[in-house]
Amino acid sequence: MKKLVLLSAMMMLVAISFGQEVSSRAKAMRMMNYSRAEYMIKDIKVYCDTMTIYSLADYVIYPFGKFETVEQYLTSDQLQWYREVGYKTYYDSMSVSVNSIRRLDGSFIDVYRSIHTGLCEVLAAKVTDPEIILDNGLHPGVTKDDVFHTFFTKYPKSYTSDVAVLKVVSGAGEVYEIYTFKGNKLRHIAVGTKYKYY
Repeated sequence: MKKLVLLSAMMMLVAISFGQEVSSRAKAMRMMNYSRAEYMIKDIKVYCDTMTIYSLADYVIYPFGKFETVEQYLTSDQLQWYREVGYKTYYDSMSVSVNSIRRLDGSFIDVYRSIHTGLCEVLAAKVTDPEIILDNGLHPGVTKDDVFHTFFTKYPKSYTSDVAVLKVVSGAGEVYEIYTFKGNKLRHIAVGTKYKYY
């Protein structure tokens, strides 16, 4: 009898875990129907408290806008930045000139000027200052609904209630943005890259 109870409990656990996986995929597929066309969202994955959006839009690669020089960005937002210039190693043996612009609260943006595109490419960024506004209008302090309404026309609120991290990834996976929530507010935004070339 004990073996039968143990076997049925194990079968229920397997069924529940399989059901949750199907449910996550079903949520992702339904969210695809509500995605905004300008973000060209090609896939969505939901895993635990993280939703990952795969987008082909230029916005993901240039979250702060397209600039040819760091000075253009510094003068566009009228904020007080502190600038550092140094070299970082990429692709194990190549050094590239990297401009780091920083705010007193610890927010920073690391960029380099690409010889291929002629634009400032973001290597990494962390934004905790609500005065720093991304090109899509998002900044720390906005509500979770504001963030999701940026990427989706509408959506079931129950689908996003458990989401603590929204990750937006470029089509090739080279650039990603991470929106981290605390409760119903956007706590900070991080940008990262896997660039291995200059």
